[in-house]
Amino acid sequence: MLKAKVLLVGPRESGKSVLANFVSESIEGIGSYSPTQGVRILEYEKPNLNGNSKGAGCRFELWDCSGDQKFETCWPALMKDSHGVIIIFNPELPSHLKEIEMWYSCFVQQQPLPDSQCLLVAHHKPGSASDTENLSLAYPLNKLKLIHSNLEDDPEDVRMEFMKYFRSIITFINESREREEMLIIS
Repeated sequence: MLKAKVLLVGPRESGKSVLANFVSESIEGIGSYSPTQGVRILEYEKPNLNGNSKGAGCRFELWDCSGDQKFETCWPALMKDSHGVIIIFNPELPSHLKEIEMWYSCFVQQQPLPDSQCLLVAHHKPGSASDTENLSLAYPLNKLKLIHSNLEDDPEDVRMEFMKYFRSIITFINESREREEMLIIS
């Protein structure tokens, strides 16, 4: 079975743990807000992500990283061997819009990870106004895939977007393996 490591990063109180629980179908920590200390790793298996029974499936490690910058010294260790980064933010907080540039710089550009392996998620909290659909993000964030998540209004749409992203991660891993095998052969 293929194994993929995906980091969920972003400002404090943006909804990283909520989305990690939702995507991994975990009920851990549901309820009141409790800040993640350092990192929380959720394992999530998807047997037939590509929709056919031939695929071996994939085990995803979702690394729910704390949004507290006091853990910044741990970030290089968290980034090691990651295949993707999901940057989650609350689009209603102007401070989050500024902060996501720092998260992108640290977790995507410094790895270096291709932009295709990065997903931006504008997470709308329950009861929030969803009038932020037309976000204008500065370069280089504006070239990244951006999805809006609202688990009250459209949970299945959110799940489908994550599945598309996970499929792209699997494709990236498989293509990288094939390139490495070809280098060994030649």
